Amino acid sequence: MARIAVIGAGMGAMAAAARLAVAGHRVVVYERTQTYGGAVRRFERDGFRFDTGPGLLTLPAVYRDLFVKTGREPLEDCVGLVQVDPSSRHVFADGTEVSLPNASRSGVVAALDEALGAGTGERWGAFLVRAREAWDRTRRPLLEEPLWPNWQVLADKEPYPAVPHRRLLRTRHARTLSEIGSLELRDERLSALLESSALACGLDPRTAPASAAVLPYMEHAFGTWYVRGGMRELARAVYERCVRRRVEFVFGAEVVRILEKDGRAVGVELGDGTATEADHVVAGVAPARLKALTECPLDADGDVRADPSAPRPGRFTVLLALRGGREPGAAHRTVVHPPDPQAELDFLGSAGGDEPPRPTVTVLRPDDPALAPDDAHESVVLSAVVPAGAGWDREGTVRRYTDHLLEAAGRALPGLRERVLWQEVRAPGRTDDGASDFPGAVTAPSLAAGQGRFLHPANTTRLPGLYRVGGWSHPGGGLPHAGMSGALVAGLIVEGPEFRGSQ
Repeated sequence: MARIAVIGAGMGAMAAAARLAVAGHRVVVYERTQTYGGAVRRFERDGFRFDTGPGLLTLPAVYRDLFVKTGREPLEDCVGLVQVDPSSRHVFADGTEVSLPNASRSGVVAALDEALGAGTGERWGAFLVRAREAWDRTRRPLLEEPLWPNWQVLADKEPYPAVPHRRLLRTRHARTLSEIGSLELRDERLSALLESSALACGLDPRTAPASAAVLPYMEHAFGTWYVRGGMRELARAVYERCVRRRVEFVFGAEVVRILEKDGRAVGVELGDGTATEADHVVAGVAPARLKALTECPLDADGDVRADPSAPRPGRFTVLLALRGGREPGAAHRTVVHPPDPQAELDFLGSAGGDEPPRPTVTVLRPDDPALAPDDAHESVVLSAVVPAGAGWDREGTVRRYTDHLLEAAGRALPGLRERVLWQEVRAPGRTDDGASDFPGAVTAPSLAAGQGRFLHPANTTRLPGLYRVGGWSHPGGGLPHAGMSGALVAGLIVEGPEFRGSQ
C-alpha cells in the first residue's frame, strides 16, 4: 500500500483519488479552500441556486466508468442524470434561429434544412462524418492514453480529412476551424454554429486547428446532459464516493512545497510548516503554481505544448434571479450569436479595451425546480468567453459588458430586464473564492495538429513520483477530460510507466 498525497480537490484530482483508494492505496487530499469540486461551484441566495462553473456535461461515460470502477453504485443511482433536448437553440444575427435535437444526426439535418434553407443540413451532416473521422483518429491518444513520449507526431499531422473538389480535380485541406466553415459549410450561420463550439472552450476558431471539429462532434455523438440540482451535484457525488473509499480530505490546507529527496518527490509541506511523507504526489493545480512548488524543471527544454505563462481566456458570467416561472418548452441552452463575430474574436485575442464588442452569449435555463424558491421564479445563467486582462477591475467596463449580455439574452428571453429581481456579476479575476489559481479561466481540451500548441503537459513529469491531473494537464479542460486525467494518473501509479490507457 503506497501513500498518495493529492494537491487540490478538483474533479480530476478526486477522480484519481477514488481510483487509487480502490486499488488499495492510502490517499490524502489537501485542499486549500473549505470545500471540494474545484471550479464546479454553486452560488445560493434567497432560495435561488446557480452553477458558477460548467453547466452541462458531455461524455457522461467518463463518470459512469469512474463509478463502476470504484464501487457497485452506478452513477445514475447517485445523481439525476438527464439528457437535454433540444441540445441547443441558436439565435443568429440575421434573426433566424434553430433548435438542434440531442444526439440525432437526421434530426439535426432536418432542423437545419427547415430553419436555414435546403442544403444546409446536408452540408452539416457531411461535416459531422468528417469530424467523426478526426475523432476516431485522435480519441485514444488524446483522451484515453497518457501523452505519448513522441507527442510531436500528434502535433504535426492534421487528423481532419481533406475534402475532394471534383471540378478542380484536387482536394483542399482545411487548416483551421474557420477554414472548415468557409470551404465546406459555406453559410455564415453554419460557420457561427461551428465556431461557437470552439469559442466556448476559449479557442479562437481562426487559429484553432481543424481537429477542433471533434468538439461539436462529441456533443452530437454522445449527447448533452444535465445533473438535477445543478452540476455541483456531480462534484458532491464524486466527493462522497471518495469518502466511502476512505480517501481522507484535509480542507484549509495549502501545500507550499513538494518535498524532494534523491531526485524524487517524497511528500508535501503545508503552510503551517507540517511535512507529510508520500510515495507519490498528485498535483491538481495550474502549471504556474506547480512550478512554484518544486525546485526542478518538470518538462524538457523546447517543449512547445501549451505555454503555462500565456494569458488564459476567462468566462464572464451574470447570474439572474427572475420573477415569473420558466415557460413550458423553453430551451435549456440558447446561444445568441453576435452581429460582428470578427470583432469578438479580435477582442478575445487582445488585451481588451474600453469598448468591448457584443459577444457570443450562452443562456442557460435549466428545467429544474431545485434552482428557484418556487414555480413563480426562475434562475438563469448568462455567460461569454472574454480575454482575462480586459479591464475587469474597472466598474465601467464590467457594467458595459453586463449590458451586452443582457441585451443578447433579451433576444432569447423576451421581457428579460423587467423580470430581473437581482443579478450577480462574475468577471475573470474579480471573484476569487480560492477555487482556482486563475478565477474564471477557461481551459480547452487537448487537440492534435497546430504544432503542439493545443496539447497540454503530460500527466508524468521529469520529477519521478510527481504527477499532474485536472484540466491544466493532459488531456485538457472540461469535465470529461478532467475525469479522464484522473483515470490516467491512477493507471500510471498502479501499473507503472508501461500503462497505456483503458482498453
